[in-house]
Amino acid sequence: MGMLRWIGLGLAGLLVIALGFVGWVYAASEAHFRSFAAPAPFAAAIPEDEAAVARGERLAKTRGCYGCHGEALEGEIMWGAIVTPNLPAMARAETPAALEAAIRHGVGVNGRALFSMPSYNFARMSDADLADLIAFLRATPVSTNAPAGKWRPLHERIIGEFIIRMDIARGKDAAMPHHLPLVPQLKEANNPDQRIARGEYLALTSCNECHGMTLRGDYPWPDAAPDLIVMGAYGPEDFTKLMREGVPISGAELEMMGPVARGRFVHWTDGEVDDLYAYLSHMAKRAVEAESGG
Repeated sequence: MGMLRWIGLGLAGLLVIALGFVGWVYAASEAHFRSFAAPAPFAAAIPEDEAAVARGERLAKTRGCYGCHGEALEGEIMWGAIVTPNLPAMARAETPAALEAAIRHGVGVNGRALFSMPSYNFARMSDADLADLIAFLRATPVSTNAPAGKWRPLHERIIGEFIIRMDIARGKDAAMPHHLPLVPQLKEANNPDQRIARGEYLALTSCNECHGMTLRGDYPWPDAAPDLIVMGAYGPEDFTKLMREGVPISGAELEMMGPVARGRFVHWTDGEVDDLYAYLSHMAKRAVEAESGG
């Protein structure tokens, strides 16, 4: 009986340690999620005219809102683990300040930082564009459809969340607001070639979602998408085909860019495609010069 008693005590001790570790992971990760200050309240007026709503709809299409929130923006089950919000319902229930905090700053309506909302893709969006986007969401009918997608088994979701929380608790990952200071400021506003200025805005509110904060295939997902210095190899017609059809100069089928181009970028005007080409060509030229010491 003595041996069994010591085994029991040992197992009980291990259980206490395990529970203590789990408690620390959740406490530390939750403290991180709640450590970010709320941004200054968004004060721009939200327009209600049809032109503003139409502009907002095109922003929603080109910036990927439908990709994560569903065909009617009703919400979608992502990665089998989370469900995204019903955006028209949220736009009616929350203030513009609360919406802007979530969209541009990654801070949820409860003051808790968001993890998977790609706010770095909206951080440099202008007040006017953001107001138009909110106007569109407010004007869009609220869908009662259930979110599309399938849930993973509950135990897989619990384990997946715990792994993410453990990385956050250990400082190996972070909530969205932690990453936003890495988004470059817009630098080309005074460029004599205003195509480059307009193209920079498009690139840093669209392309950085996949191609990294600086568009060089860098953070937050290194090597997940090409360094956009490759655009230096594209002529105007090749670039237009890439943006409209998702077909690169190699003719290969691009798993990510193909659907994104055909679903999002097809809604850009010819002028916007030209502007983006002007900026990315300019960026590629400067990058090559810098790396060659020129």
